[in-house]
Amino acid sequence: MSVTPKRPKGPPLNAMRAFEAAARHESFVAAGEELNVTPGAISQHIKTLESWTGMPLFCRSAQGVELTEAGKSLVSEFTSAFDGVASATRALQNLKPNADFHIAALPSVAQLWLPKRLSKVRAHLPQINFSVTALEEPPSLSRELFDMSIFFGVPDGHSDQICVFADVIAPVCAPALGVHGAGLYSATLLHDLTWANDWAFWSETTSVPLKDPESGPQFSLYSLAVEEAKAGAGVLMGHKCLIEEALVSGLLVPAHEKYCDTGRSLLIDLPHQSRRRPQTDQVVGLLSS
Repeated sequence: MSVTPKRPKGPPLNAMRAFEAAARHESFVAAGEELNVTPGAISQHIKTLESWTGMPLFCRSAQGVELTEAGKSLVSEFTSAFDGVASATRALQNLKPNADFHIAALPSVAQLWLPKRLSKVRAHLPQINFSVTALEEPPSLSRELFDMSIFFGVPDGHSDQICVFADVIAPVCAPALGVHGAGLYSATLLHDLTWANDWAFWSETTSVPLKDPESGPQFSLYSLAVEEAKAGAGVLMGHKCLIEEALVSGLLVPAHEKYCDTGRSLLIDLPHQSRRRPQTDQVVGLLSS
């Protein structure tokens, strides 16, 4: 009679993946967002690993979570292991003849900046299917299967990042609203939650006084704020590269002649050269031209 020996089993792969993401972010919430599960699911996965090892890997408190010394000792190997898995997965994906080209973008970029440019890219590269995912935070391109991400941020100068435009801001409104110059002082100000400090920053930087830079309607999406500005609901702090078409068409006009640079830029970030699709450079060139 044959004997099948019982082999030792390791912990579940999903639990190890959850630990790696939670350790990298030092947050169960951020790890859950990355892996598309709840923070509670991440917590359960971590408990599974802690039970398997017999050691606590995170300290929990009302302020959040923090790696224990035992947890810290695992980070390097886990990071290398899942970097390798991500690289292998991307290589497998790149073998697919007609794989979608996945772009992650800030919602305002996906709605206001990308469509016209992506239409041009499609005209030049009709064989590629493009998929766009709107995210509030940039994804990890070393882990997730995005071919590029487009977000505002401070350029860090690395070779996998392309600076497309400086983020220049200035007040804009509908022509019919008739606000310009000194009239801005007591105008209704429209706010986008992504850049909640825009009005205070602009006022301080340009030395233009405002009655209350914090007052006025708030919107969870910049595109909604833009539509409200077009409808004459108030004055919006315009991010030049996002409202360019509205300015050219005359649907929005400057409400003050002073503008300022936020120090951020619209950035295209790419995976490492070894993980890019053959058409990536061509797509970047068309988007940024």
